[in-house]
Amino acid sequence: MTIEINNETATEIDEKALSDLCRFVLERLRIHPQAELAVLLVDPTTMEQLHMQWMDEPGPTDVLAFPMDELRPTADDDEPQPGLLGDVVLCPDVAREQARHAGHSVEEELHLLATHGILHLLGYDHGDPAEEREMFKKQDQLLRAWRAHRRVRR
Repeated sequence: MTIEINNETATEIDEKALSDLCRFVLERLRIHPQAELAVLLVDPTTMEQLHMQWMDEPGPTDVLAFPMDELRPTADDDEPQPGLLGDVVLCPDVAREQARHAGHSVEEELHLLATHGILHLLGYDHGDPAEEREMFKKQDQLLRAWRAHRRVRR
């Protein structure tokens, strides 16, 4: 699995931990081991430009997802398909503010946002209440499993 992390900001992040989280999430969702994912961290100005260009909404946002090959999670008895997942774009400055309000670390917020972005790449959405429940349940399950996995490895 190829996971490329590009930090174009002055914010120091643990790129290995972010990459490990992405790999963990993709493995849990049974995405093909040859799939490719790019995670880009940008400043608020860049994020605002992307948000306006692609979503026609003003202001910077926390995460944007740009799917490529429309890969989907596979069931246990299905064979996963290789391909390009796409790009997840994160804004650490927005994440920092959200983390402060949520009462957890910036790293935890970035992990939440990366997981959220990956789920969007895989076709999950939160446009209606049923979709939102499904997506956020899956997101919570993955993050709980990730935290347990990290505790065991330490």
